[in-house]
Amino acid sequence: METISAMFGDTLWIYTAIAGSLLGAAFLFWFKDTRMATWAVGKFDYACEYLAIRWGWTWLQNDPNAWRVKYPKITSKIDELEERIRILEGGNSMEGDGVPPVSQYEDRL
Repeated sequence: METISAMFGDTLWIYTAIAGSLLGAAFLFWFKDTRMATWAVGKFDYACEYLAIRWGWTWLQNDPNAWRVKYPKITSKIDELEERIRILEGGNSMEGDGVPPVSQYEDRL
C-alpha cells in the first residue's frame, strides 16, 4: 500500500514518460528518411528471413496473398480481367477451378 501511495504521490515519472515518448517520436519521424534507417530496416528484414528459414518460423514470413484480402475490389477486378484475357486468347478454363468453359462465353465475344 505504501508503494502505491508513493507512486501516485510522486508524479515526476509521468512527466518524464511523456517527454521521453515525445522525443522518441520526433527522433523516429526524422530518422525514417535517413540512409541509416534504410540500412537498419534491411538488416532487420534479413534477420527475420534468416530466422524464418533457419528455424521454420512461419509467423515471420509474409503471406504472398495478403493483398488479396486487404484489397478485395482490386482482387476481383484483376480476376475478372484475367478471365477476359483467357477467353480472348481462346484458352479453356482449367478443370476444377469453378469457372465455366470458354464455350459458354462465346456469345459475349
